[in-house]
This record gives sequence, structure tokens and C-alpha cells, in this order.
Amino acid sequence: MVAQRQRLRGRASLVAVAVIGLVAGCGAGPHEANDDGGAAVRSAADVLVKAGSARTRTSMEMATGGTLVTIRGEGGVDFRSRMGQLLVMLPADAAGKTAHRPITELLVPGALYMKNRGAGVPADKWVKVDTTALEDGNLVTGGATDPVAAAELLRGAQQVTYVGETEVDGARVRHYRGTTDITRAARKASPDARGALQAAAKGFHKDTVPFDAYLDEVGRLRKVRHRFSFVNNGVIDVASTTLLYGFGTPVRVQLPASRDIFAGKIAD
Repeated sequence: MVAQRQRLRGRASLVAVAVIGLVAGCGAGPHEANDDGGAAVRSAADVLVKAGSARTRTSMEMATGGTLVTIRGEGGVDFRSRMGQLLVMLPADAAGKTAHRPITELLVPGALYMKNRGAGVPADKWVKVDTTALEDGNLVTGGATDPVAAAELLRGAQQVTYVGETEVDGARVRHYRGTTDITRAARKASPDARGALQAAAKGFHKDTVPFDAYLDEVGRLRKVRHRFSFVNNGVIDVASTTLLYGFGTPVRVQLPASRDIFAGKIAD
């Protein structure tokens, strides 16, 4: 998927690019949040650092060619080291063939590693991508929004409204809705996340990203849904959802050795 004004080329044409190629073949109203509510949303990333780590489930939905495509992921993230691991499941293609092999993704500051990428990459090799060089900052390219980046994006939250209380995965949460400005979020982001968000600020069709955020009683982000808009032969809207649970679960990320990283050409 190309999450930008120009087509992503070479190594930047990654998970979601392939998915678009597959599909092409075939009660009470909300009110303005008080200052505390808006501040709670903007500080969600800091609260997650204090929480340490969490399990995560992700989904990314896009409509193209009249077909709704959903990419799902599952794994864990350490918000202190800002590292995580996801297993990303691609859907079956438009002809209904067997779903593709899951892609293992390692998320680290400034980089994305992928195994079982396909597109000419040997099955036992990893692909390494500089996320600060991607024009979407890897908010959508990898088929899942990095949970660290999903939280950091909320630093630019504005026009926040309080929708009400509800439940997410059995936990009572407060539901907030608003928009976040990518450029503003990038300025306020932690140093490790700033480069990717600065890249994203240049690449999307719109700088403002609508969101729904769900915070528990101690301010931890339990769920966030962002709606991105980008250009690829027309404007395409993508809804990316990140669910967090199992706080405190240890997350260990082992980076591949340099000899295991693919250095050849990756097919578009």
C-alpha cells in the first residue's frame, strides 16, 4: 500500500502494497471534553511508558476496488524500550485462495524488520526498512500501526470530545473522540518516535487524523482507532485499530544478525 502522494518504491513497497495488489484483482451525544480529558489523551504515551509493556492486537481496514480488506496482527510491545513484535496475517486474495503466510515484524526505534515478506525475499531472510525514510512513517506500510506510534500520535490531539463510558476487553474505559495533527504530534513526540512521525507528516493526504481513544481508570490506553487518508490512484481511507491488554507481560525482541538480512532487490 502506498501511504503517500507518491508511489513508495523499492523497499518501501511493503505489506500493504501487496494487499492492494491482491484486491485490485478481483444514546447520549458527545460533549466537549474538559481540560483533564484532553490532557489525558495527549499524555497516553507517557502513561504507557510507566505501564512498561503490553500485549496487543491490531487490525487495518481499507476499501479498494469495492472490496473491504482487513489485515490483522497480534503480539507484544515494550513501551520503555519502544520495541515490539507482531505476527501480521494477510487476507486471502480476491480469488479466495489460501491466506498468505503470516509475516513476522520486529518494531524498533527508526526501523522495521520483516520475515516471510515474500516478493522475492527468501523465507529465511529478514527485510530491514528505515521507517524515517518511509513517507508514511510506517503508520500503515507494514499492515499494522506500530503501537508506540499509535500512542505518540495522540500527543497532537485537539478538539477532543468525551463520548462516555463503555467496556473494552472487559475493562471499564472512558471513550474520547477528536483529531490529531501529525505535525504537532511529531514536534511533541519522544526522540525515538519523532523521526518516523516527521516523515509521516509529509506523506498523508491530510495532516489531521480522526481518532477514537479509550482510556482506563488509571489513564492507560486500551484501544485507539485512527482513520488515515492517502493517495494511490485516488484517495484511499484506512482505519487502523490498536488494542492493548495484559499490561506488564514481558516482551522480548531479538534482532536478526546482519547475515540474516536480505540485501537483494525486493519486487514491487
